[in-house]
Amino acid sequence: VVSTQSTGFQRLLRSYQSSGHHVAKLDPLGIGSADLDSSVPEILTLEYYNFTKQDMDQYFQLPKYTYLGGDEKELTLRETINRLERIYCGSIGTEFMHIHDPPSREYIRKWIEKPGISNMTSEEKRILLARLVRSTRFEEYLAKKWPSEKRFGLEGCEVLIPAMKQIIDIANSRGVDSFVIGMPHRGRLNVLANVCRKELEKLFNQFNPDMAPEDEGSGDVKYHLGMYHRRINHLTNKEVELSVVANPSHLEAVNPVVCGKVRATQFFNGDENGQKTMAILLHGDAAYSGQGVVYETMHLSDLPSYTTGGTIHIVVNNQVGFTTDPRFSRSSPYCTDVAKVVNAPILHVNADDPEAVMHVCNVAANWRADWGKDVVIDLVCYRRNGHNEADEPSFTQPLMYKKIRETPNVLKKYSAQLLAEGAVSQADIDEEIATFDGILNDAYQKSTAITKMKLTDWLDSPWDHFFECDANKVPILRETPSTGANDSVLKIIAETFSADPPIKVHPGIKRILKGRKKMAEAQEADWALGEALAFGSLLMEGYHVRLSGQDVERGTFSHRHHVLHDQDVDGKVYNPLQNLSSSQQKYSVSNSSLSEFGVLGFELGFSQHNPNSLVCWEAQFGDFFNTAQPIVDQFISSGQDKWYRQSNLVMLLPHGMEGMGPEHSSARMERFLQMCNDDEDSRYEGVSPDQQLWDCNWQIMNITTPANMFHALRRQMYMKFRKPLVVFTPKSLLRHPLAKSPFSEMTPGTSFKPVIPENLDVSKTKKLILCSGKVYYDLIEERAKRGLEEEIAITRVEQLHPFPHSMVDEELKRYPQGTQISWVQEEHKNAGAWSYVKPRVENHLSTEQNFRYNGRGPAASAATGNKKLHKTEYKKLMDDSFAF
Repeated sequence: VVSTQSTGFQRLLRSYQSSGHHVAKLDPLGIGSADLDSSVPEILTLEYYNFTKQDMDQYFQLPKYTYLGGDEKELTLRETINRLERIYCGSIGTEFMHIHDPPSREYIRKWIEKPGISNMTSEEKRILLARLVRSTRFEEYLAKKWPSEKRFGLEGCEVLIPAMKQIIDIANSRGVDSFVIGMPHRGRLNVLANVCRKELEKLFNQFNPDMAPEDEGSGDVKYHLGMYHRRINHLTNKEVELSVVANPSHLEAVNPVVCGKVRATQFFNGDENGQKTMAILLHGDAAYSGQGVVYETMHLSDLPSYTTGGTIHIVVNNQVGFTTDPRFSRSSPYCTDVAKVVNAPILHVNADDPEAVMHVCNVAANWRADWGKDVVIDLVCYRRNGHNEADEPSFTQPLMYKKIRETPNVLKKYSAQLLAEGAVSQADIDEEIATFDGILNDAYQKSTAITKMKLTDWLDSPWDHFFECDANKVPILRETPSTGANDSVLKIIAETFSADPPIKVHPGIKRILKGRKKMAEAQEADWALGEALAFGSLLMEGYHVRLSGQDVERGTFSHRHHVLHDQDVDGKVYNPLQNLSSSQQKYSVSNSSLSEFGVLGFELGFSQHNPNSLVCWEAQFGDFFNTAQPIVDQFISSGQDKWYRQSNLVMLLPHGMEGMGPEHSSARMERFLQMCNDDEDSRYEGVSPDQQLWDCNWQIMNITTPANMFHALRRQMYMKFRKPLVVFTPKSLLRHPLAKSPFSEMTPGTSFKPVIPENLDVSKTKKLILCSGKVYYDLIEERAKRGLEEEIAITRVEQLHPFPHSMVDEELKRYPQGTQISWVQEEHKNAGAWSYVKPRVENHLSTEQNFRYNGRGPAASAATGNKKLHKTEYKKLMDDSFAF
């Protein structure tokens, strides 16, 4: 026996562990390399270690960091290489040596190397075969019944269904009872049918081109829909909850939404360690390596306020994008290399070796259970059809598709394997196929009897018992009650928020707290205190409040200070709003990673799980939201219309033209208003404000007082339904001496004011200015300087959408017929609210009245970066506004 000091032998072992995956037989077609490199690494050759053929039958003592031998302590070089080749260079290619933590690497080695660990029993093989039958026959049935329909079938990766079911089985046996799934369109219908057990007749009904939904909303294509279902897992005999989150065609955009929903489920179930609920995210190879939100989402995985205890990622690796060869779509060897940034194990596997796939699923599910961290399964497969069933892939991948046409599907391959082993008979296979074909045919017959389609059948997280409904299960619209809070509650919050904390704080914080005490004694609130009163009162009423975003604990403009830091002890903090009452709900406030797309999506997902939490995301500056534009466009503005999915997410977007340059001024109000779903030609006569709120797709506000902000936030929880809220929050107003509200405007009987008129003698008024937001304070200061308080009235429109028609109409009628009416905004003419409010206000004017614009002219840039030009623009804005 050669000594363990044989460094060549040990280095050979290490090389296979670190690099064996490069030569693993991963491609089912046998024509490509998953790492885009067909060469054999030199460190995997005998010559590199000066071994010769004469050394092949020499025995070597196995080191402690390998499990190759099982009970054997020594192996010949030949047998060692045979085992290494089978384990690391066969149908599975394991990447784990990049993981920094030695015990984690040891864990993977044990699961990969231990002799016999991947063996399956005859019963397990039969279950696998049955699941492959269902996966394969489902796609074949759809192709036969609806040959011209797009369905983004799973052909070429049929093993995905058994893989997902295996993960669910193992995770369920380890304590997980709730699974939230996010995925692209490929294979979605199969997952809904065979993993989640969506009623097949309702799924088939989606192929009926003449079927319109009976409930409100525009709906979506069938391969974007989500669902929710509870069922018994027959292998574990435990109940499982399965949720597939609806998503758009924007690949990977759903990832953070799923993780946020998982985090919310864990929070409301008291699942602090993430042992009861988990996320499964499916990806395409081109999207996983190409979309930045993948990185943003994975970087949330270990952050305290965002971790979910590990996500299992499954990449359906078609080895091609839509038409793009992977050699031209990524710079990394593998499509999964992004996962290395979070030390996730990466398990590459040949998707046409179902038993190898089952083994990596076992590894992944147990890794997540034992380590609470992300793991990636790379299912190297192929796409039998084009990007969709009507696409011709041979235009761009002629050789690949020639090989695909010659390749039998995985069901045929695995059936032949089991027949050769004697594990099943042909009669067994035929019976399994016939049974499932019968199920499909019965479901189709049931689908023909369905006369109406319901969007509510496709909700990914129904809010049981939240909506008050009539006998026909139609929600009943109730008037929103007063959103004021009791004096005693406001007093407790104000005193706690301004009290000296039990830690040593910065002298600047002491000054801020002293100022808050003075306001509390005077019973008035600035912006920070008004927000704290809203959050605190909701917390004391039992509502969870979550505030997230870049620098939100302190606030971008150093106004909030919800988390106070000890000046002498690192990491020691104090959160006043978490110390209001022993019976209050938890307040979660957390600085996020420097991400908008990922974090906004996460908070949206959190808001969708449970209606009894106020979830707020604040941008560092308002215009930074545009890096999360897909979340805004595809989910927030249109989610209810497409998927019947309500959310009370609050977006706080700092906004205002204050000479800070193009990128720190405008939150692009015009974009949000353009996506509003109201009719600019309607006066909405006889439509109540609550009905308008029910009908709107979201609320858009540009608020000027702390009291109105207080009510806007509380109204989110007091409405009998949920709507997203976008608030263009101030910057300079945070400390403006006039931007304060007395507590009396926040007590019982008070509510949000969509329009704030002035109380003056209208008979002397020559001009009425309508405006919104911070410019109001500029206008009243300038009006006072010019002595025009009697001649010019200024009315604030605080809620832009849904537009407060009745209140605006009432306000306009107060003024004499000859009164000039203008809209004043600080934004450029092609930005801000002008294009939105113009037709809506004009609906309420007589033919003799004109509605004029006063403000900056149109511009491509949101704001000037030149101080002098800013002052010049501002002066012209004021001059124009006060001209008659």
